Amino acid sequence: MMTREKNIILAARVISILFTPFYLPMVGLMALFAFSYLALMPWAYKLQVLIMVYVFTILLPTLLIHLYRRYRGWNLIELGHKERRLVPYVISIFCYFFCVYLMEALHIPHFMGTIVSAALFIQVVCALINVWWKISTHTAAIGGVAGALFVFGEFFAFNPVWWLTVVFVLAGLLGTSRMILRQHSLLQVVAGFIVGLICSILGLLYL
Repeated sequence: MMTREKNIILAARVISILFTPFYLPMVGLMALFAFSYLALMPWAYKLQVLIMVYVFTILLPTLLIHLYRRYRGWNLIELGHKERRLVPYVISIFCYFFCVYLMEALHIPHFMGTIVSAALFIQVVCALINVWWKISTHTAAIGGVAGALFVFGEFFAFNPVWWLTVVFVLAGLLGTSRMILRQHSLLQVVAGFIVGLICSILGLLYL
């Protein structure tokens, strides 16, 4: 029984690490390059954009938050406490904001930048909610992916049903993992998904 419980906890940790809250812009851009007219752009240009977005939305915030956690002497569970999440939110928001600014300065097509802006919008809303109540940024991110697929389906006339099915299954696994690790309640993971979904749709449509 103990071995089974350890395996379940290990699987939950792996899922939480794989589906970090920072992957939304990368997934959104890859979907955009696959399903829209932007697929016609040169591979070298698309690769440059993806590398830049990866550095500022995944690599840099992950590294800085890790260094902050080590400096404070906290483990991942201790960092997950509501009152300790403010600085990681500020770090990620700053990195995302700088990425949006850089994309504007380099005159990268607006819709590409809008994906990062929508992810930034989700980060800001989750940070504000976290002042009063802990919400899951993991499920907010995958909710953002669902929202992006919905908008892309409308804009570029492709059927996103199968992709959305995969996203909903992953969202269920991710939310369950966060609860197994005792990082969030059911209400917190569901609220995170809904916030991410709504913010993604609004961000892609109006930012």
